[in-house]
Amino acid sequence: MPYEYLVHYMYLKNNNFFLFYFILVIIIMVIKMEYIIIFVVLVIILLAILKATKKDAGLDFNKLVEYLGGKDNIIETSINLSRFRATLKDISKANKEGIQKLGAKGIVEIDNQLKIILGPESRQLKKYIDDLK
Repeated sequence: MPYEYLVHYMYLKNNNFFLFYFILVIIIMVIKMEYIIIFVVLVIILLAILKATKKDAGLDFNKLVEYLGGKDNIIETSINLSRFRATLKDISKANKEGIQKLGAKGIVEIDNQLKIILGPESRQLKKYIDDLK
């Protein structure tokens, strides 16, 4: 085989080799794109489900105010990180079991105060009660 034919043969062989890998890379990218598209669709579905099942915070706050004995029973409110503190006129009007069912992680009663561990919703609850008054 003359040298020119050998070079031409290697050139075609390398081009085929390059073409083969180029096609292989495109196929892999398409497969990855399919996975990315599937992943994005699943994330969108998950977010839609979470939004649909999320409780309305305003309704929970209304119930919590009711369980504290109503807005007229609440004298003062304050927060400390995840704790919500309510000073009440009549502590016997508070429904501790109801508050616990709404998602309180703990309740401590001291004199006419209830300290409720709510988590990050404490700040929103204080603002909600302050807006009621």
